[in-house]
Amino acid sequence: MASAPRSFWKGHMRLALVTIPIRLVSAASSEDKIALHQVDRQSNSRIRYQKVSADTGKVVAADDIVQGYEIEPGKYILLDDDTLESLKLSTRHTLELTQFVEACSIDPLYFERPYYVLPDGDFAEEGYRVIRDALRSAKKYGIGQLTMRGRENLVALKPCGDGLMLETLRYDDEIKDADNVFAGLSDSKLQPQLIDMALDLIAARTAAFDPSQFQNHYAKALRELVQSKLKGGEVQAVSDDDGPASSGTIIDFMDALRRSPAADAKAEPKPRRAAPKAAATTTPARKTKSVTSEPKASAKRR
Repeated sequence: MASAPRSFWKGHMRLALVTIPIRLVSAASSEDKIALHQVDRQSNSRIRYQKVSADTGKVVAADDIVQGYEIEPGKYILLDDDTLESLKLSTRHTLELTQFVEACSIDPLYFERPYYVLPDGDFAEEGYRVIRDALRSAKKYGIGQLTMRGRENLVALKPCGDGLMLETLRYDDEIKDADNVFAGLSDSKLQPQLIDMALDLIAARTAAFDPSQFQNHYAKALRELVQSKLKGGEVQAVSDDDGPASSGTIIDFMDALRRSPAADAKAEPKPRRAAPKAAATTTPARKTKSVTSEPKASAKRR
């Protein structure tokens, strides 16, 4: 039985006098990502990034680190965690839907990161479904603000399959002015036949968007490269902070190889080297397709 997805945020969604307990789950999967670690070629040891004092050169303990707001070069206002926690923002625990907009009225440029929204508890489900169906029927997005990771985010709430999806939005001052970026382009008249040729090419390749038809070619090629080196026995023990790696931690690529069709291949062991265990093939979880209206593509203008 699959385990319940880990909640990224818990709180309440509020619409006028109606309050519904909800929780957020990341909509992005990291299962297919390959993480490469830096290794010192000379000593075969892991390279790690540490928080070091600029004055003493010593590693600073996490408990001794506070946040600093620079008011002028070399002068800061220091803020510890307790002080930051004391900021009373209603959006830390409540998503209040303060506005509703047409589904196609938000420029895709503003969308940043998606999260699935789930009702938190049996009594929350009915109100959750009411808001979901109302948004779908009206073809509207709910707009509000929500504080996560110490930052107050502008967010859009929309129907997604059988549930709801929340997407964080960039604020207006986080978007560069398109007119300034494209100011150097020529406005001279183009030959009509060139545009007609481009239109013919576009028409010939027009189809419904299906993300499953695309794959990460670099990730696939990297897995195949690692798999070939595993078969050839090119396994190198790399020392970690706790000393030389054991047979269970020599290969950092193994997580990435779990999705490889050839993941069950075993490398021939070499003297004094541990052979990696075969990684089990995992089955990707079924993805829920979002039910949204097609947004208008327009450059931001001031």
